[in-house]
Amino acid sequence: MASEVAPQDTAQDPRSAATPAHALGPGRLRSLFLDLLGRPPFEAERARWLGRGTHELLDELLGTAPFWRHWLDEQLYYFMLIDNFTPRGEGVDALLAGLVADRLSVRDALHRIALLPSFDLRNPGADTFVTVVMEQFLGITVQLATRELEIGKAAYDGRPGLFLGAQAKSQSDVVRIAAEHKDAARHFLAREHLRLVGASLDRRALGAAAREQAKDPRAYLGLLRAWLTSEAYAARLTTGRDLPNRLFVRALFVDLLGREPSPEEAETLRSALDGLGDPRPLRAVVVRMLLDSGQVSLPDKASLADPTAWVQDQFRRLLGREPALEELREFCTVLREPACTPATIVQVLLSDPSYHRY
Repeated sequence: MASEVAPQDTAQDPRSAATPAHALGPGRLRSLFLDLLGRPPFEAERARWLGRGTHELLDELLGTAPFWRHWLDEQLYYFMLIDNFTPRGEGVDALLAGLVADRLSVRDALHRIALLPSFDLRNPGADTFVTVVMEQFLGITVQLATRELEIGKAAYDGRPGLFLGAQAKSQSDVVRIAAEHKDAARHFLAREHLRLVGASLDRRALGAAAREQAKDPRAYLGLLRAWLTSEAYAARLTTGRDLPNRLFVRALFVDLLGREPSPEEAETLRSALDGLGDPRPLRAVVVRMLLDSGQVSLPDKASLADPTAWVQDQFRRLLGREPALEELREFCTVLREPACTPATIVQVLLSDPSYHRY
């Protein structure tokens, strides 16, 4: 029923690159929540923030515990500390608490992630461990830096050497030197900009951001604010981007059940979806499973005082956009059919390609 278009808002929420700091429409609001908290807004949040300013929302969300929790989840996923290697316990709790209390910078947090037992288990042995540290902290292609790799492996085994320009004689030294290296901030900011904005920073902008981050390791939130109010971010919202499986699971639970999934629910479904070359068929099964669970609160069709307004709101809520006039007519016509229920409409919207982009 729904057309295959990327999320876009109506005139109430212009996506023009010339007005990156415009009022929050349903599409931009949904995307910012997904990017910053890893989930769409709850209904009360949607009612509160629609029409307000992007800067206000950033003031509210940046640096909060939910923000840092999602940021940490994304970093653990980047380092592939998932499934059997998911770190749990006091080490991760302390790391999160340090970020929330501003006792730790993002550089400190990344350093500590690589010191977690899970990181060691995920990357056993000198060759694997040093290779991953060089690649994931600095973006180094180890095949082009074999001498540094060999020095790092020797240091991992306790033999001193000059690794990346600094003295190292232990596994922890290898991590520290990589985390504090002048290129670490550049690599981190480049991948974070790509993750959030969906485009690479040009060399000049990346260099300036890296220098700012090196000067003040806590500059990340300021850089993030600039990125999320930039023309590049506005352009990304216009075209949309694929919703990763881990965000799809959380979005579906919020949209249908009004709650976030438990860690067990999220990991089980994310792992199953990640294990498929094409997760779309299984995504459809998960949608149907939740709709049939008896936990989804949807109105009875007979109780809908204004079916047209209800359909419009489902488009805004689930797809982050207004329906085209033809779409609205078609959905309202189908909704009047005896066999069609509100759950049918919701299922079709959740199957629409634009639900799987944001």
